[in-house]
Amino acid sequence: MRLILDTKFSNMWFKPLFAIFLLLNGCVGVAPGITPITEFELERYLGKWYEIARLDHSFERGLDNVTAEYSLRSDGGVAVVNRGYSRKDDDWKTAKGKAYFVSDENVAHLKVSFFGPFYGSYVIFELEQKGYEYAFVTSYKKSYLWLLSRSPHVDQEVIDNFLRTAKKFGFQTSDLIFVEQY
Repeated sequence: MRLILDTKFSNMWFKPLFAIFLLLNGCVGVAPGITPITEFELERYLGKWYEIARLDHSFERGLDNVTAEYSLRSDGGVAVVNRGYSRKDDDWKTAKGKAYFVSDENVAHLKVSFFGPFYGSYVIFELEQKGYEYAFVTSYKKSYLWLLSRSPHVDQEVIDNFLRTAKKFGFQTSDLIFVEQY
């Protein structure tokens, strides 16, 4: 009888703890079919990036002039500052977060958090190698997609490549928002 009670007690705690573990860590995977780039050099990636295109989501809805700035943290992680302008509110919105590599530092797969212990994946699956001039980024599922650039405007060739690549990987390209940078 004692064994049964102990088992019931441990099961009573195991399931909620396991659910919390999944919630906290379940969003740091990689979307099916996506492979993060390797031979990634964080130092070259740091600095300011302009958002050229994205799939819509609540935390950037209605924002233009969106940028992301990455810098090193004292703990070895990456400080993240996302900023965008809301015409509706006539105000700048800023979100500050932190990011850490999920595994190897030469694999462009990081986990990023903007609140508490909750992390989501930041997966760079294409990156212009010569000057790190543009990047294609997604998350743990294909409802997140960004085209980032070092400059506020890109050549049509980059956009065409982004659209082709995104379609190839099954992203809903008809839902893309091309961000106004002014």
